[in-house]
Amino acid sequence: MPRILTYNVHRCVGNDRRLDVDRVASVIAALNPDIVALQELDVGRARTGGVDQAHRIAEQLEMKCHFHAALRVEEELYGDAILTAYPERLIQVGPLPGHPRIAQLEPRGAVWVEVFIDGRTVQIVNTHLGLVPREQQIQAQALASLSWMEHPRCQDPSILLGDFNATATSVVYRTLTQRLKPARRLSPRSSPTSTFPSQLPVLRIDHLFVSEGIRVLDVFAPFDPLTRVASDHLPLVMDFEVV
Repeated sequence: MPRILTYNVHRCVGNDRRLDVDRVASVIAALNPDIVALQELDVGRARTGGVDQAHRIAEQLEMKCHFHAALRVEEELYGDAILTAYPERLIQVGPLPGHPRIAQLEPRGAVWVEVFIDGRTVQIVNTHLGLVPREQQIQAQALASLSWMEHPRCQDPSILLGDFNATATSVVYRTLTQRLKPARRLSPRSSPTSTFPSQLPVLRIDHLFVSEGIRVLDVFAPFDPLTRVASDHLPLVMDFEVV
């Protein structure tokens, strides 16, 4: 039974304001996932000691890593990654469109990896959308288009996941569920799935969307002393089968 998780790690700075990459890796390792989608990673940034957080976590998990820098400041990078222990192949990384009238917003992007599970290929797309509703809507439309989830190479089964900064009542959610299905609603178990803020999670803004060919077995957000402090988000975990 494969397990996948999405986790906004807040550049590995916890709610106690402590920078601790190893603590974030410990949170993930305790959940024993096969595929990991991470957002808000620093790579070579002075503010977090110049560490390549993506590869540091991947090394501790003994996984391969594909990182996409949504933001570049000279040699300093900031973005998202997909890690996995399965055989994999990077398909695409790239930016998402921003707000046409607010140029100074933080750049956003996505990373797409093809993962081989028991002889089957599964398309995994990880993203982190912006904070402004109109910006989010434009980015969701891009993800739902021929550039990403409707790309000819993005055949089912596929999983889109990440931090969407939007709830289930949003236009973003409705845009992405025109073809994909929200994993939470397919789960046969009633598990807590709110992820933000991690100390008292009341919002569901981290999501997993699945296509045909993915059978959801459970979706949950682990809430314990370590997950409450390691980041401002809880991880969101899905157990599934490829059918």
